[in-house]
Amino acid sequence: MVSKTVSDTLLRQLKEPFKPEFLKWRVGATSKDKTKAIALAYLDAREVYKRLDDVCGLGGWQDKLIEINGGFICELSIRVGDEWITKSDSADFTDIESIKGGASSALKRAASVWGVGRYLYYLPNKWVELNEYKQLKEIPALPDWALPDHNIERWEDVLELELARQKELKDDTKSNDDKKQAIKDKLNENS
Repeated sequence: MVSKTVSDTLLRQLKEPFKPEFLKWRVGATSKDKTKAIALAYLDAREVYKRLDDVCGLGGWQDKLIEINGGFICELSIRVGDEWITKSDSADFTDIESIKGGASSALKRAASVWGVGRYLYYLPNKWVELNEYKQLKEIPALPDWALPDHNIERWEDVLELELARQKELKDDTKSNDDKKQAIKDKLNENS
């Protein structure tokens, strides 16, 4: 039997954000005129393998791909003490390199169930200009909580932090609007 401290440490290490240079970015939803897009961060499967090796050791994890109609299920098992615990997720074949892409996607999704890269789902949407090739012109900055060594116990709580930050920004905007209106009112009184 593994102590809760040991399993919590393992999960915290798996969930740790990656250095920004290890993230990849792709175009998400685009504006009507196709000049801007939401920048979506993702991980290459090699980074997921490296994280599993670094945290679990070479013999501390294993995966099994099961082909299903149109894709794969990946069963990702991690040794916790003397016990193997398996979590799984699935992905469709992809348009480019359909089998390799589908297998990589299934692995990344199964790893996300373990917490690897899960924080990427909580990143705020950032609209970025597209170049003439319909690629992102720039990579958005990550919020502080999405950087390594931030020590958030549960990435699911990040959504609450992000909503609070957005509310704070909205309140600041409202305060500025109120201040501007007060100045206008004052000027109108003096005219």
